[in-house]
Amino acid sequence: MAEATPSPGQQQPQGTPAPGAPAGKTGGKGGRKKTRRGVTRGIAHIKSTFNNTIVTITDMNGEVVAWASAGTVGFKGARKSTPFAAGRAAEAAAAAARKLGMVEVEVRVKGPGAGREQAILQLQHAGLKITSIEDVTPLPHNGCRPPKKRRV
Repeated sequence: MAEATPSPGQQQPQGTPAPGAPAGKTGGKGGRKKTRRGVTRGIAHIKSTFNNTIVTITDMNGEVVAWASAGTVGFKGARKSTPFAAGRAAEAAAAAARKLGMVEVEVRVKGPGAGREQAILQLQHAGLKITSIEDVTPLPHNGCRPPKKRRV
């Protein structure tokens, strides 16, 4: 007996391609991870908040090559906001980017956090050549009212 195509209301069985889909594609989000070999220049985005520091290394088009945060390298709670944790996050992101061939980066720093300088230093110590450093912290032209001061 020939297989009947499901009507629009019926669910497609798992693992079978959708009608009209190319053979070999099962229509999920699975698949191979894209490898980015030979990316030599990039941008290191350092977002340093009062609670955490996130280091994202992208190629020149903005496609993410590697990233790390103080939380992903093992720090929890208040220790995530320390300069040491920011340095470890930068170290981890730089190591991952170097494995993919990254040699030099432009650094863009955003935010008021404590880990800004330490993250930049660790990117340099990890062997990445820093070509420029830019502060891209958004500054309001007297926009929203800031939160009220804490009374402890």
